[in-house]
Amino acid sequence: MAYLSYDEFDAPRSPTAVYWLIGVCVAVYFVQATLVGDANMANWLGYSPGERASRAPWTIGTYMFVHGGLMHLLLNMWTLWLFGPRVESVWGPRTLVWYYLWCGVGGWAFHYMFQREGGTLVGASAAILGIAVAYASRWPDDEVLFFGVVPMKVKWLVVFMALINITMAVVDAGSLGGTAYAAHLGGMFAGWVYLRAPSADRLSHYRDQIASAPDYGDDVPRAVPKSSRPRERDVDDIVAQSKAAVSRSRPEPRPEPRAEPRAARSAVAPPATALDAVLDKIASQGMSSVTPAERRLLDEWSQRLRDLT
Repeated sequence: MAYLSYDEFDAPRSPTAVYWLIGVCVAVYFVQATLVGDANMANWLGYSPGERASRAPWTIGTYMFVHGGLMHLLLNMWTLWLFGPRVESVWGPRTLVWYYLWCGVGGWAFHYMFQREGGTLVGASAAILGIAVAYASRWPDDEVLFFGVVPMKVKWLVVFMALINITMAVVDAGSLGGTAYAAHLGGMFAGWVYLRAPSADRLSHYRDQIASAPDYGDDVPRAVPKSSRPRERDVDDIVAQSKAAVSRSRPEPRPEPRAEPRAARSAVAPPATALDAVLDKIASQGMSSVTPAERRLLDEWSQRLRDLT
């Protein structure tokens, strides 16, 4: 249906999980075709609704490794080989296997909800279409040849497959046997949910975007006893004493031969008018309203006063 080629510098290497998934499906089909037969394998490992499903709960996971025929197997394995290796090169083999199983269970859930009267559910199509969704989510603009002829971006190919399965699931609703379109759609939906769920990388990305808290030093915060917390009247007294000390320590203006630039004066010492504004702010709003810059200004004036004394 589609053909996709990788760039040489981006080619995935050693897709271990993809090899194992293909190997398990091929091995199951080999046993099915040579020893037990299609009907017995479907009865043992395929999911069948009704009373049989309650007696064989493992078929929720095993159905995705059984196929209805050689062409069914070849098409699914070719699609897995088309999209799986590059996704595995980014995620790693373990994550890819869990994602494969997650999408397969999502396909079973949709089949259970929307095609409960259908026949036995077999095939890896739901899980593999979930991998196609993951590929389109990361490399949406890669081009494929639809039916080997029509060039199409991967994102539009996945959208087209989703629309086809939605349409056929509605048209084929209630029929027995045939293609499990609801399961296909469930695998794609499960993949979409997985890709939208917050991960550790996304959470760290969000944390980096949040502004860090102001740095108040390395001192460990200590609880202030209730009896030692300053009252509003004490704050007013402290502000008044600070203003008086600043006025006494303020040097008399001296004539200078050449006036320094305003930027140079502000670099040597903070202006007293700024300190007055901070003290007025403390008197009216309390110490909790002081910003880090204003706290540094108070520290500088406190050091100057200690040097004068």
